[in-house]
Amino acid sequence: MNGASGTGPLAGFRIVELGVWVAGPAAAGLLSDWGADVIKVEPPAGDPQRRIFGAVGVKTQSAVPPFESDNRGKRSVMLDLQLPEARESMERLLASADAFITNVRPSALRRLGLHHDDVLARHPRLVYASLTGYGLEGPDRDRAGYDVGAFWARSGLAHTIVPPGQLPPAIQSGMGDHITGLSLAAGVMAKLLERERTGHGGLVATSLLRTGMYALSWDIGIQLRLGRRASTRTRDRNPSPLVNSYQAADGRGFWLLLLEADRHWPKLIAAIGRPDLAADERFVDARALKDNSEAAIAALDAAFALVPYDELTAAFDQHDVWWAPISSIPGVIADPQAQAARGFVEMSPRDGEEPYRAVNNPLDFGGYEFRPGPVPTLGEHTAEVLGELG
Repeated sequence: MNGASGTGPLAGFRIVELGVWVAGPAAAGLLSDWGADVIKVEPPAGDPQRRIFGAVGVKTQSAVPPFESDNRGKRSVMLDLQLPEARESMERLLASADAFITNVRPSALRRLGLHHDDVLARHPRLVYASLTGYGLEGPDRDRAGYDVGAFWARSGLAHTIVPPGQLPPAIQSGMGDHITGLSLAAGVMAKLLERERTGHGGLVATSLLRTGMYALSWDIGIQLRLGRRASTRTRDRNPSPLVNSYQAADGRGFWLLLLEADRHWPKLIAAIGRPDLAADERFVDARALKDNSEAAIAALDAAFALVPYDELTAAFDQHDVWWAPISSIPGVIADPQAQAARGFVEMSPRDGEEPYRAVNNPLDFGGYEFRPGPVPTLGEHTAEVLGELG
């Protein structure tokens, strides 16, 4: 079990979360998964992520998996921080906490007396973890971001993943939020470790923008250092034909992972039984494959289109050709390797709920068997937690 159960690498640590939507709750959710007692402070209307389906025009559903995954095992305390008595309760919570995680905008936090300068002056041992769209400084520090805006669009990621002149596709929700939440969770761990040595807490901050830039740092770094970068191309114009996506005869997709072309090309030739391709002067070595990549991709497309997926990938394995399936979401759920890698976890249903699974957090700890606590209802633990504070 996690959270208040007293097990896990963070057992005994208390985290207070003032988070909305995804990124902040995701960071605190990881710490809950790892054993911390996470107290989620919510306004009377609740975290708006509880109503995400209605917010995007989908008929209201009783199950809200996006909220459940990031908030399992937490304790929900409902406080209207516009009221003096609620702010007093919040102060007692902060005094009891090891870390405070928030992704509320800095201007709103300042109005509530919860800006990091104010809080750390009152609670110097506290680790104050701030997650924003664009950072704590600069003209856009209070601009609404969401991961689509700050992580994907403004960081350069969305522009870079498509060829020039094309607009990006619709981005799947929550991806940038979860990567940034993982980043903040790592920062909280580092700051807690520092506090154990020094006795002092302090600020740790990240943003969707910074994390998106870090995700794209190879490309941005090449631009900074060399003043250029290769433009993104469609798969049929990929300059690395042996690190590319393809389809078998039955339409199932896979990705070749043959980064060292001179080493891997002979193995691929053996797997598909096409020595004529190896003899073609356009494809004799890595440099030739790069210079004639479009022709190489066309030749491989034609070769792969003749062989069913299972037969083709069995030949790859037989000849040590490195590849990966292009899985659908149902395919990932059914994948025995994803199951063996502990990619899923059995959730703790509430009374009247059927058992169900969710995606596990991405880390395992030796000796800790993670079993998530239930997803809290709004304000479920208000009396319990405030009672603990006297």
